[in-house]
Formats: sequence, structure tokens, C-alpha cells
Amino acid sequence: MVPKAHISKGVYIETLIEEGFYTLAFNNELDNDVQYNREVGSNFVQFHFCIKGQARFSFNDGNYILPLLEDNSLLLYNPERDLPLNLTVDPNSWVLSVLLPIKKFHGLFSTEANYITFLSEENRDRKYYKDAVITPSMAIVLNQLMNYNLHPSVKPLYFKGKAYELLSLYFNRPVDADTEQCPFLIDEQNVAKIKKAKTIIITRMAEPPTLKELADEIQLPLNRLKEGFKQIYGDSVFSFLFDYKMEIARQMLATGSNNVNEVGLKVGYSTASHFIASFKKKFGTTPKKYVMSLTK
Repeated sequence: MVPKAHISKGVYIETLIEEGFYTLAFNNELDNDVQYNREVGSNFVQFHFCIKGQARFSFNDGNYILPLLEDNSLLLYNPERDLPLNLTVDPNSWVLSVLLPIKKFHGLFSTEANYITFLSEENRDRKYYKDAVITPSMAIVLNQLMNYNLHPSVKPLYFKGKAYELLSLYFNRPVDADTEQCPFLIDEQNVAKIKKAKTIIITRMAEPPTLKELADEIQLPLNRLKEGFKQIYGDSVFSFLFDYKMEIARQMLATGSNNVNEVGLKVGYSTASHFIASFKKKFGTTPKKYVMSLTK
């Protein structure tokens, strides 16, 4: 696993699933665009998923711009030339990408070449582009990859399973794999309400509503809110909010634009001691020590 890195004040996490097989998480919770750049060879298939907000890819020295909107995906492959990743992520946006060598990719689906258009003989050695909508079942896995609370020892196994699950769901569009497990989430209106709940608690993180108030505002029964939020985001509402607040606090401290007291107030802590205790619970160190570690 590759630790979180700061790139132009954004957060970027690259995870090695297997040799040559990566997931890339781009998290920009700031108020300005963030640019990410990474070399990607011509032997890679690229999958890009916009979970929140929007982003855009730049090709040919900026002469060609390809947008990626919320709840949409892109599949890119060009065996004739490298396709380096030049990605601009808008404020308050999340993008998750999967990079997979074409040889390994064909090995996964070789017996299904006629079923999957991309793998047909006529497309095997051609450049390929496909945009598609992210299904509710894919959204669940994507959010689980962006928001997880696991012991470090099980993270590699968890990411490997989720990365393969995501690819399976991507190529299994005619059938929604989660129908029997959670019929509630197949209703697009319910999924939209749960996403609205997440937006509400993020927007009002300093003074979030109670669960009952949140359920009333999005017009869902309380038990449906709890169930749906857990399914989509892999955590309870307030556990998700806690992790979100701590990540925002960490980013703010890293920029050096606010002191510890100011950061604590902005993420909803009325006293510095409570903020410091929460930060230490999440990251295992105090805010002050974290800031000091950045200058070493």
C-alpha cells in the first residue's frame, strides 16, 4: 500500500493490487482545482470513475480535453501510444481510477471475448474509448474503496477483492448484482436521497443535524437512512462524518493556512482539547506533532 501523498494541496492514494495492477484515488475537498499527473504506458487499460463532482483529462499537451462528470465512467486504451494521466479534479470532487495491464486484462476475460465488446477480435489491438453511467452497485464498491476503516493488515486483501468486484460489476451491466442483497438501493430515488444525506452532513459538518433531523430532511425513514448509508458508504453516518472531518482537518493543517484552534473550530469542535483528542484517535498523533512531521 502506498501512503497518502499531497499533490498541489490535494490527496492522492495509489494502491498496488497485484504486479502492474493499481487503484488510484483522487480526493479534492479543497476550494480550488487540483492537478494530478502520472505516466501510464500503452500496455495499460484505464478505467476512471467520478464518484462526486467532476474532473477532466487533458491529452496532446492540452489540445484535447475529455470531461468526466459525476456518476460517470471512462474506459481508455490505446496500444499505439502512451496515455499519461493528466487529470484536473474540480473542488469537492472524488475520482477513482483502475490501471490494469492489457495482458492481465485479457487473461481475466479470455473466455468471454464475444460477450465483452472491448475484448472482441476486431477490437483486440485497436484503441478503445467508452463512457458509461456508474450503476448503484458499482457506486457502493467505489465508495467503499474511497472510505474504509480497516486494520492495515487486511487492507491489501480488501482492496484486491473490491478492485476485482468493481471490474466484474463494470462488465455485468445487464444484471444488477446487488438486487437480492439490498433491493432498497436499486431504487434510484433512494440512492439519490442517501447521497443528499452525505452532502448535507459534509456541508454542515461543523453543526450537523441529528439522525432524525437528517432522515426527515431527505424524507426517508430513519432505519432506511442507516441501512442505505451503510450499504453505499461502508460506514455509519456519524462514523463517516468523523473520518471526513479528520481528513479535512489533516489537509488544512498540512497547508499551514490555519492553526490548530482554527482548524478545530472549522470542523466542528468548540474546544481545542476535544479536537486534539479526536485527531489523535484517528491518526495516532496530535495535530501539532503531525504539522511538525511535515517539515522534517
